[in-house]
Amino acid sequence: KWETEKVLSIPTKKVNGWLLDDMPALITDILISMDDRYLYVSLWLFGEIRQYDISNTSSPVLVGKCSFGGIISNNSQVREVGSTTIDGDPPRVCIQQKHIVGGPQMLQLSLDGKRLYVTNSLYSVWDKQFFPLMVAEGSVMLMIDVDVEKGGLSINQDFLVDFGKEEFGPVLAHEMRYPGGDCTSDIWI
Repeated sequence: KWETEKVLSIPTKKVNGWLLDDMPALITDILISMDDRYLYVSLWLFGEIRQYDISNTSSPVLVGKCSFGGIISNNSQVREVGSTTIDGDPPRVCIQQKHIVGGPQMLQLSLDGKRLYVTNSLYSVWDKQFFPLMVAEGSVMLMIDVDVEKGGLSINQDFLVDFGKEEFGPVLAHEMRYPGGDCTSDIWI
């Protein structure tokens, strides 16, 4: 008999100005680091990547988070209930003069666990509904710097692949592969 225990949940956010009163996170990808210490979760609608320490699998601890491109931002019509000012919502992220639209979607982690690569296109039909500006401008690939000692995530401002600049673009990049393998492809080696 197989059994499991729920140890983590990500609640919806109460919002104004959106399709529903409650916004789900919409988890689109998860991965575990090679050393089994960290769990990474992409929350496409929230525009967040979360890093949990899972050393104690019965009690994951949130140790890192970064935000970009979600539905709720300080220049969006959607507001989280309880956020009284524009400054209370996450800022719109700009990297190399490119405004990032569309939340984090697919994740790839380097073998050493120090670089987390992320694209922001889910499926073109969903992209058109939730992030039409991303469809018009193209998606991106970003690199997140990972603190593997204490936990923590930060967007690397020096790395940007702008798929809006492709010759026959703009294009929507869904998934990527890390040359030489990554923490999710070791089974293929």
